[in-house]
Amino acid sequence: MASSWTWKKAIKVGAAAATAGGGGCALLYLTSVYNSDRKKEQVQQKLAASGLNKRPSKPLPTRADQLNSLANEQFDVLIIGGGATGSGCALDAASRGLKTAMVEYDDFSSGTSSRSTKLIHGGVRYLQKAIMNLDIEQYKMVKEALHERANLLEIAPHLSFPLPIMLPVYKWWQLPYFWAGIKAYDLVSGGDCLKSSYILSKSRALELFPMLKKNELKGAIVYYDGMHNDARMNISIAISAVRLGASVANHVKVVDLIKTDGIVSGAKVRNQLTGEEFSINAKSVINATGPFTDSIRKMDDGQTRDIVCPSAGIHIMLPDYYSPSNMGLLDPATSDGRVIFFLPWQGLTIAGTTDTPCPVTNSPGPSESDIQFILSEVKNYLTPDIDVRRGDVLSAWAGIRPLVKDPNAGDTASLVRNHVVHVSDSKMVTIAGGKWTTYRAMAAETVDEAVEAAQLGVGPSMTDGLLLEGAHNWAPTMFIRLVQDLGVDTAVAQHLSDTYGDRAFSVGKMAGLTGQRWPIVGRRIHQEFPYIDAEVRYAVKEYAATAVDVIARRLRLSFLNVQAAEEALPIVVSIMADELGWDKEEQDKQTEDAMDFLRMQMGKDLNKASRDNIPVSLTKAEIAEYVKRFNALDDGKKGYISINDIRKSLKSQGVILTNEDVSALMATISVETHGSLDLPEFLQMMSAIKSGTVSHSRFAKMAEMDYKAKKYGEHMERSGGGV
Repeated sequence: MASSWTWKKAIKVGAAAATAGGGGCALLYLTSVYNSDRKKEQVQQKLAASGLNKRPSKPLPTRADQLNSLANEQFDVLIIGGGATGSGCALDAASRGLKTAMVEYDDFSSGTSSRSTKLIHGGVRYLQKAIMNLDIEQYKMVKEALHERANLLEIAPHLSFPLPIMLPVYKWWQLPYFWAGIKAYDLVSGGDCLKSSYILSKSRALELFPMLKKNELKGAIVYYDGMHNDARMNISIAISAVRLGASVANHVKVVDLIKTDGIVSGAKVRNQLTGEEFSINAKSVINATGPFTDSIRKMDDGQTRDIVCPSAGIHIMLPDYYSPSNMGLLDPATSDGRVIFFLPWQGLTIAGTTDTPCPVTNSPGPSESDIQFILSEVKNYLTPDIDVRRGDVLSAWAGIRPLVKDPNAGDTASLVRNHVVHVSDSKMVTIAGGKWTTYRAMAAETVDEAVEAAQLGVGPSMTDGLLLEGAHNWAPTMFIRLVQDLGVDTAVAQHLSDTYGDRAFSVGKMAGLTGQRWPIVGRRIHQEFPYIDAEVRYAVKEYAATAVDVIARRLRLSFLNVQAAEEALPIVVSIMADELGWDKEEQDKQTEDAMDFLRMQMGKDLNKASRDNIPVSLTKAEIAEYVKRFNALDDGKKGYISINDIRKSLKSQGVILTNEDVSALMATISVETHGSLDLPEFLQMMSAIKSGTVSHSRFAKMAEMDYKAKKYGEHMERSGGGV
């Protein structure tokens, strides 16, 4: 019988449906809610009977244990690829009782799955096309995605949540048009509707989103989709598979497939960290490698045609003041027809995405032109009071979306709108395409094909409603217990709860003493973010094996602020060295690899280039002032000023810079200047700050304060500014 909560929701949205489309639509909606509620009850009964939703209590196997298992045991299914779909296949297979193996070339979610827009959505645009073109297949695709959206919010409530998204309206005729489309989105959701959409007046829209451009604004429509921490969600899926007995390993590359009598029966693999090679034997092999799908397909059949059409999506991170903390924005029609989202995420603002053809690569990076495109579109929707600056881009990254052609179709020119599951003549199963939201349904369909191809003889998928790692005993108020029981500060406790769910206590208990009155434990690895030392240690238990694994996927720091990630890197490497026994040579290698990652894939090089390429555009008076400032700071008239110059001067005034202060200052000066700036470089820095290409600089701020103190005898305060 449907719960009272569901029927209250049904009545509320059903009333809106009656207004939009008449009583018939309302009746259809209510019927959909009732059927959905009955199905959920049946699913929960099935999971309860199977025992799959009990919280696992055994510790995770070590990475060494996992590698030993992969090398020495026989498996029913081997999954190649540890992204969302591959990890979903591993969980689906393990939940059916299959002996399951999974290997990932890099780290879990290191590819497309960690570089998404962070939305869990059904696809408003796809529904519009389905209605306009009377396309039943597209309608079914949206209906499936809406169910998967609701399911993901239920099985990982600590990692996902409903997010209101505003659609601003600047023409009167758009108001009823958009409202009808968004209300149809609610109706198609049926019992899986997160919250009902609604219309806002101009004044109310500006109250909720004060950054919006006011001129010609008529009002707005707000609808709901889901949002999540994509990399952590991916890792949780993989860990959930391990809890059910799957053997998984990251940093293991497939170098060839094994065939027995023409049938794929395993793979030869290489441990990327040690170079050791071994074989994994399995009755069925699933290729879930996203953009790299064709490379595995060609190992099976060198003559097979490519089916992946890679497309790069760029996102940028901006400071929190660019958006409200609890509402996103959708730009449905950009200057070139693409859609731009503008969303609060992890305390900052994410903006994207683009859609540009690109080559398949292990290290995709953003382009300056795409960053400028996003900034330009952002500027179009924000009030002129906000200066949208290139220097406000905290990080930027590219994700490769694997659009696919159907290998079974005669026409190879057209792309499929959803995903493709293909079984080759040698019985290898390939899953490609689709989107994050529908990973579970795609995985279930893929494992169904593998079970049939290898005659494995197990029942249907059990993952609809199956709780993920950390969800079993989690409650929204759990962070309070973390504060009270462990002595961590509130922001850290909230972060731990929202990231690890009911495993947050296991993380918190590994935290070191702060040496302060409060918080008692939980040393932050960077003062601007709630990440603590214990998370690095816990990440190693969850198979993090490189510094990049931690700063990119476990902590998300590189995605949020590339400069902060660089500043936190020494602490991360030091903790991992303790856990993994790294010597000085390995620590240096990890640091170098992480810096390459930040430079090439997280936008650090582009941020530097945008600053260095700015011409000096200062007035004569400004140049004269900055030359005076430079000469006053150049101790010994060397022709350059260094951090040591400023440090010595401040020390003479009673201001002592800590090692952290010096490291932060060093990070603002490019490596090529060897920790110093000559006059042209100093003028260029000041010009970049003036133009907004650099938002602010600790070095420039310290230099200015030191100069004023020397000239006017002002009292010095230690700067706490950003980079």
